Amino acid sequence: QVQLVESGGGLVQAGGSLRLSCAASGDSFSSYAMGWFRQAPGKEREFVAAINWSGSGTYYADSVKGRFTISRDNAKNTVYLQMNSLKPEDTAVYYCAASRTTWGRYAQYAYWGQGTQVTISS
Repeated sequence: QVQLVESGGGLVQAGGSLRLSCAASGDSFSSYAMGWFRQAPGKEREFVAAINWSGSGTYYADSVKGRFTISRDNAKNTVYLQMNSLKPEDTAVYYCAASRTTWGRYAQYAYWGQGTQVTISS
């Protein structure tokens, strides 16, 4: 199995940028497709972005398409989420997740990190 630790969250003004990182340890990182999700207060967790095992395939929620970029570095066992043009509605706890079997919005993500808080001020 794999352990995931997110970092890079913080407080930024609307229009700013943040880069989240998710460091993996344990099992072979390249065996896992990865995803980012977020959960705002009082709302259900929602899908943000996904990347396949090699990084050749990515998929985004419509709400972040064109603003966020997911990438991975298998040599560093890390997946990233570059977030630009941030909006107050992007405020949430952001989680990374790992799936061995499938990838994309509806993949079976069996492993989750603890989350990192992102707060966007208006």
